Amino acid sequence: MADHYEVLGVEKNASADDIKKAYRRLARELHPDVNSSPDASEQFKLVTHAYDVLSDPQQREQYDLGPQASFTGSGFGGFGDIFETFFGAAQQQGRGPRSRRERGQDALLRVELDLPDIIFGTKRDIEINTAVLCETCEGSCAAPGTSAITCDICHGTGTIHRSVRSLLGNVMTSSPCGTCRGYGTIIPNPCPTCQGQGRVRATRTISVDIPAGVDTGLRLQLPSQGEVGPAGGPQGDLYLEVKVRHHDTFSRNGDDLLATLEVQMTDAVLGTRTTLAGLDGDVDVEIRPGTQSAEVITIKDRGIGHLRGSGRGDLKIGIQVVTPSKLNAKEQDLIRQLAAARKPVAPHLAHFQQGLFAKLRDRFLNV
Repeated sequence: MADHYEVLGVEKNASADDIKKAYRRLARELHPDVNSSPDASEQFKLVTHAYDVLSDPQQREQYDLGPQASFTGSGFGGFGDIFETFFGAAQQQGRGPRSRRERGQDALLRVELDLPDIIFGTKRDIEINTAVLCETCEGSCAAPGTSAITCDICHGTGTIHRSVRSLLGNVMTSSPCGTCRGYGTIIPNPCPTCQGQGRVRATRTISVDIPAGVDTGLRLQLPSQGEVGPAGGPQGDLYLEVKVRHHDTFSRNGDDLLATLEVQMTDAVLGTRTTLAGLDGDVDVEIRPGTQSAEVITIKDRGIGHLRGSGRGDLKIGIQVVTPSKLNAKEQDLIRQLAAARKPVAPHLAHFQQGLFAKLRDRFLNV
């Protein structure tokens, strides 16, 4: 690895101003916008990295000391350094540099379904925009033909160790390396496609089997279908949140389907058979003679498939008897004949209402 002082062309005892002047001069000469030579770009990166290290007093001190930095230092540390020494530094030394590969984040999408889709379940092709593995570097984060190099500040450990003087003597403190951010390596030539992330955003399509019986608000978990992690790390999970659209004819109660069927007064009196267009085919419905409004007819196993287990719910049909509002003369005459043939019920109803009101009145007056 090239010496940073040699790269900038300065002495090891050069001042901060000398280092800055040397960097500016070389940057003007080697910048790719003004220098078209094949190796200008690489030299420019080396110059920039050398300046980043030497312009930071802390990194420059660590660089000058080299591997023996762990055994030198000056100054007084507080009790925080002592606790860091015994409870933090030892653990960090045992872990070593952290990996660039991390698990990707979980993703959440919402999928809208129609009521017929959830009777037996359905299959959907879903398009998602998420992080995928960079095909250029295949997750290495480095440009093709290059690789990460050992950090020359922490020497691959990912940690900076310093010996400081305290009231109890010299103690060791540790902190993540600021140059490599604790990775132990740096990438001098990042992948131009993913900018050194090892992943890019792209749109992909996945096929999803949606089971029967799902309902609004339910989340389906698809393991390892979420975002690819940094440096090509393992994918997170994908969650699909279900929303079932409103249906004009049918509604849902658990796994049962509910519907309302309007029946003419004459059909309710005499009885009839009719056909209801169901979500999964026609349904034969028998209206028994004397059917009243609000009666419920249950058709077994014509509801929604159970989410857990086999079988289906029922189809429950509420009856609404329709009373005609306009009758011609002949229809009115027939209704009068029917009314005359039947025993009147109005007096009995009036007598019941009077009796009920009298009881309520007496109860309130006696309180």
